[in-house]
Amino acid sequence: MSSRSRPRNPREQRAQASPARRIALGVLRRVDEGAYADRALTAECARARVDPRDRQQAQRLAFGAVQMRRLLDWLIDGVAERPDRIEPAVRDVLRLGAYEILASDGTPDFAAVNEAATLARSLPGPSGKGAARAGLVNAVLRRIAAEGAQRIAGIEPTDIALRHSFPDWIARGLVDSLGAEDAEAVMVAANTAPESAVRWNTLRGPRDVAAEELPPWHADPLIPEAMVLEEPFALEDSALWADGRVMAQSRASMLPARALMPQPGERVLDLCAAPGAKATQLAALAGGEAEIVAVELHPARARALRETAARMGARMSVLEGDGREVDLPGGAFDAVLVDAPCTGTGVLAARPDARWRRRREALPALVEIQTGLLSRALEVVRPGGRVVYSTCSLLREEDEDVVRAMGLPVDDLSGEFPGMGSPDLAGALRLLPHVHGTDGFFVARLRGR
Repeated sequence: MSSRSRPRNPREQRAQASPARRIALGVLRRVDEGAYADRALTAECARARVDPRDRQQAQRLAFGAVQMRRLLDWLIDGVAERPDRIEPAVRDVLRLGAYEILASDGTPDFAAVNEAATLARSLPGPSGKGAARAGLVNAVLRRIAAEGAQRIAGIEPTDIALRHSFPDWIARGLVDSLGAEDAEAVMVAANTAPESAVRWNTLRGPRDVAAEELPPWHADPLIPEAMVLEEPFALEDSALWADGRVMAQSRASMLPARALMPQPGERVLDLCAAPGAKATQLAALAGGEAEIVAVELHPARARALRETAARMGARMSVLEGDGREVDLPGGAFDAVLVDAPCTGTGVLAARPDARWRRRREALPALVEIQTGLLSRALEVVRPGGRVVYSTCSLLREEDEDVVRAMGLPVDDLSGEFPGMGSPDLAGALRLLPHVHGTDGFFVARLRGR
């Protein structure tokens, strides 16, 4: 009998975990090696050629396990006999299983445990090790299923960093900037899926054409170009994206350009332009009739920005260099946008691994960059011209304190955007995810001297 026709040993016919869980584990392994979670997900899904439903489940599991890593590890270490001896790949399996148990969408605990044990058994390694790994996973996750909720309930009320799986320094910064109640609500929101929104590109035709190809959506009364999607949609696989008719962009991210509101014939500068959502929005708001100058420090990102602008039909000049010192020929600008690099504490829901990449010791250098960029903007804008400073951070050091350091009056944006005013700087805006249903953002508008 040939090997091709010989019946397989039942032990060789091992069950496989679901495609979504295999992809999610692949994402966690790549993140452990330094990859960004969103890019890792894209790569794993492309390799596995999964359908949209599996991709959606894989994203939920992988992103959730990355976000909740601190709490999950605390649970795992509390029940494992030798937590320091757990292999990195097995720990990732445990994180996935523990997350699914804690944040189940209907999967019974026993099924989540069984799937995780199957994943552990399939890990590469010496023959015979799979059973031991599966046994460890089974034992640890069964205890978490039985005891996890009670252990979490026993966390000290003041330890919101552990409860919501945040680094201590970010939790303290949010409390100092927002107060304990809003800080904790921001952390809760950061562990849930963010809104899915796109910006209709007026430079590529009427909204009705774009709307026909999108899933159900609703509008925003303050931002006519915003379309908030009510169902998942693979935007970058669509003709809408390829034709430049829509851009993935949260409603909060659309506010800085709206606050600047460039006009036809104006000379407009975006000092930190890549990846290009706001720069192309500026071009669209001016009907394609403003002179847009976009600055980007990194050459590769500048090239990508030029490609995005071409796809979106947005005419602009892209300069490479540091916005604080790059040569800006042609005289003063009518309007300048400074969407400064920041810690991103307002957009952590969309960037699951960002909270673990940020470091407290890097904050002073960021504030120096932010202050330098805003100072440069005020130098190159004409007297009376508009300067908008924005970040996707909710830390006062990067927001209100940077604007106050300029010593200039702040335009009152609260009339244009009611219910969004910053309580710490009159006239400026502060958006909170749990209040406004979009990214956390800060926006302030100043006038040239």
